[in-house]
Amino acid sequence: MTTLDPANSTGTASVADAPPGGAAPPGAPVPARGRSRFPPMRRAPTGPRAPRDPVRLPLRRARPALASDPVRPAVAPLLAVHRSACPGGDEAELLRGYEVAERLHRGQLRKSGAPYITHPLAVAMILAGMGMDTTTLVAALLHDTVEDTPYTLGELRADFGEEVAVLVDGVTKLDGSRWGERAEAETFRKIVLAAAADLRVLVIKLSDRLHNLRTLRYRPAHKRAPYAKASQELLVPFAERLGIHVLKREMDDLAFAARAPEEHAATGRAVRAALRRADAAFAPAVARIRDALAEHGVRARVQIRPSHLYAVHETFGGHLAGLRPCEAARLLLLVDGEERDCYIALGAVHAALHPVAGQVRDHIAMPKDNMYRSLHTRVISPDGDPFDVIVRSEAMHPVAEYGIVAHIRQARDDAATADAVAGRRDLAWLSRLLAWQSNAPSADFLDGLRADLAAGHLAAFAPDGRAVPLPEGATALDFAYALDPGTGDRCIGAVVNGRLAPMSVQVRSGNVVEVLTDPAGSPSEDWLDFAVTVPARMHIRRSLALRRAEEAADAGRRTLVRALAQRRLDLLAAEARGDSLAVARDLGYGEIEQMYGALAAGALGLDDLVARFTRL
Repeated sequence: MTTLDPANSTGTASVADAPPGGAAPPGAPVPARGRSRFPPMRRAPTGPRAPRDPVRLPLRRARPALASDPVRPAVAPLLAVHRSACPGGDEAELLRGYEVAERLHRGQLRKSGAPYITHPLAVAMILAGMGMDTTTLVAALLHDTVEDTPYTLGELRADFGEEVAVLVDGVTKLDGSRWGERAEAETFRKIVLAAAADLRVLVIKLSDRLHNLRTLRYRPAHKRAPYAKASQELLVPFAERLGIHVLKREMDDLAFAARAPEEHAATGRAVRAALRRADAAFAPAVARIRDALAEHGVRARVQIRPSHLYAVHETFGGHLAGLRPCEAARLLLLVDGEERDCYIALGAVHAALHPVAGQVRDHIAMPKDNMYRSLHTRVISPDGDPFDVIVRSEAMHPVAEYGIVAHIRQARDDAATADAVAGRRDLAWLSRLLAWQSNAPSADFLDGLRADLAAGHLAAFAPDGRAVPLPEGATALDFAYALDPGTGDRCIGAVVNGRLAPMSVQVRSGNVVEVLTDPAGSPSEDWLDFAVTVPARMHIRRSLALRRAEEAADAGRRTLVRALAQRRLDLLAAEARGDSLAVARDLGYGEIEQMYGALAAGALGLDDLVARFTRL
């Protein structure tokens, strides 16, 4: 029987906060309608915090559980979920982490009036539901202690070890009073750098943001939409890049609900109405596919896969009247077999139903940047409606849903967690992000990060067969810089699929691109008109700025040479003796070229500079 897969279902959870002192343990999982497979949390909204308890005595060992001990009942749901996903987890350490976090946050409240500890407990529950390891859960319980309590990172490191301290430090915001307007940008830069060392930092941050989105209704109305917008621009793309689609879908829908509640409600009504007819609408196509799979000797589960609300909204906008089941859902084939069986299953689908030309995408042979692997096709149903079919093996499915989390779980089982959580080489987007972020000033970093994360994906090829991932709309110039910054700086043209093309030509997925270079070539201002990728634009701007600085230094030096010559002084000799550098350092410039540039720009007076050289 065809099943309706809830992992990609629509709607948002509607769960009340656990009242302070209520019967249910704070953060305990409750059923949620049509949500992802990890347990949803009780909502614990953000809000002002009560005066903090200055007493901080983290325990070195978990104390024995007594009948009257409030810790174990409160954390029991977390222990149960973690025990199910990780039978060998350290429950004593989780108990200790919870007790320390509860003690430090005692007296702090969320805006709903719930104790603040409900938030870190909920974040830990989200992570436990995805099967994350004990260390990650302990870090989640403690993730706000350094930021919001007197507890220091050094104390945390002494109490819980270096690994937990690295994770907590990675998600801790920078102090706005010290960093000012740069705080947000530098906090995200800090998260990116921490993720390069341990990707669990990003997984904790995403779970933290998910719970905050679940409790967004407790924030003032005027703050909800901006918070949701920032989440969709900066956090949801990270979930997609890490392949954690179970997080991405829910975050997308929650942000959509906050930004456009009426459109969200209308989309929900249309999708629910369409899904009520899904079984009957897909039944003829499913029957044909099952018969074809049997004929081809392939075993596979067939599921109706609902699209999440934001995806439907992005596709159809407000044009939802008469939304059909094939527009609100797809078919998912989970093949019981190897990669080659997926291709056989795809052939069976095309034998059963007429395929739409040009709509096959092979993400098995060429996985996405986020490690996603599946075959996608579009076919025509017996009733004449086009719909999408996704084919993947059972082994590919966990990665398709949980991305890097699935790899971390597998690595934990193989005792190779360190390799999985480090900056993986197969996450090319992270390598590209790390490559340009160090050159971006705070003012430009967030804009660059948004642009980099928002870009779509295609893959072009160098003549040697090397695949070069690029965003949609990228040009041959972007391709050149993706190969190597030096190649980009010296490029003068391109050969695309054997034909000469300008550097401004857009690259299509599958194109073979050869970059033509000139040793004397250099970037020009008009390159910024068609460079799309952040790394390319960064390198071009830096090269242009360097050239302008060199030209200004040369102009300033010529001006100074003429002025000193009138006083029978030789600047070349002064430079050889080191006198010019001494004058530059005395004026606060690290290099003489900076001093000459300042002279050309008018920031340094000629008469004053000549007087200094005259006194030497």
